[in-house]
Amino acid sequence: QVQLVESGVDLVQPGGSLRLSCAASGNIFSIYLMGWYRQAPGKQRELVAGITSGGNTNYAESANGRFTISRDNTKNTMTLQMNILKPEDTAVYYCNAEGAAWAPSSYWGQGTQVTVSS
Repeated sequence: QVQLVESGVDLVQPGGSLRLSCAASGNIFSIYLMGWYRQAPGKQRELVAGITSGGNTNYAESANGRFTISRDNTKNTMTLQMNILKPEDTAVYYCNAEGAAWAPSSYWGQGTQVTVSS
């Protein structure tokens, strides 16, 4: 059993920065992959950034160079640092966790709205 809770600000101006945080609780040792997804109005949910328990990362093309995903296994938290934000970054952002092969599962946070606008 894993529970994920996202936190962050709701509104930021274009060119600004913000940090989203995801706190995991429960059987965190079963988690292998964690990542941030987002879903904008009229679009399907897409992967923004992912990170393994070992710290290996991958980014969507739109996020690479602007966003940084990190994970603290001791504090059981994951963050997404977003810089040079654009209006097209506006979406609901979701924290995601995938279990290891020995404990396959998928967990989702409730999502947090991020709006990039002046």
